Amino acid sequence: MVNLRNLYCAIWTESIWQIADASLSETKFIVSDHPVTVYNKACGPQWSKRHGDPDVRLNATHTLFPMSLNKILILSNLSWVRNPYQAEMNLRPNPVYFRGAIFKMMDVQVERKLSEQEVREINFIIKSSAMNFIAGAKEDWLYPEKYVSKSNWNIFGDGLLLMPDPRSVNAGGDIMMGFKDGTSDAFDSYGRKPWDPKYKQESDDSKEFRSLYKFKGEFATKFGPKRRGRTWDLGKLEPEVDSDEYHKYHLSLHKTKN
Repeated sequence: MVNLRNLYCAIWTESIWQIADASLSETKFIVSDHPVTVYNKACGPQWSKRHGDPDVRLNATHTLFPMSLNKILILSNLSWVRNPYQAEMNLRPNPVYFRGAIFKMMDVQVERKLSEQEVREINFIIKSSAMNFIAGAKEDWLYPEKYVSKSNWNIFGDGLLLMPDPRSVNAGGDIMMGFKDGTSDAFDSYGRKPWDPKYKQESDDSKEFRSLYKFKGEFATKFGPKRRGRTWDLGKLEPEVDSDEYHKYHLSLHKTKN
């Protein structure tokens, strides 16, 4: 696990972090002897057995790490959250290992409550990636296949099982820093430096901006004004429920983009 952390540190740091909660579900999370689980909707449950885990740098790859019976950490590539209409198996921007990155703690999404079916689907993913052993506090939790079909692998949660709420994700996200000695540093949202020819490429290209706001509209249409994850804004959590005005704005994005 330490070697994986060192290898993928920058990739995971630049992901959208989501801490999801199973407290409303009678079923809780299981664990396996493959504790860092990787899921890509385009790679079925037999993929890991034949090819190993999908690369964490692929657009649609999510990384899962159960932290307790009720809490799980889900990491999603920013490129996928901003544009879930692209090819799942393409590499995210700047997929370079072993480099510096900046973690924005205020962007971690919290307060997402999972349904029992969602917990079972996550347990199915964890079990499918296990090497030899799984464990759970109750025996029934070890058999998610009683409630989940592997044929639905690519449409768990209507294809949105592990997605953070895009309404809490912004376009842009460049970081600039100044230091006491007069030096400075900068990263774009994908960790590239100003001298990189592709620095801020996505910010300058309106395609990713349009796809993100289309996705926000679709999410609001599907799930309503209640957020499925919240981040911190100006020292406090975003509202759990969007105002009527803000919700109508998100709904208009869906209508406009279609």
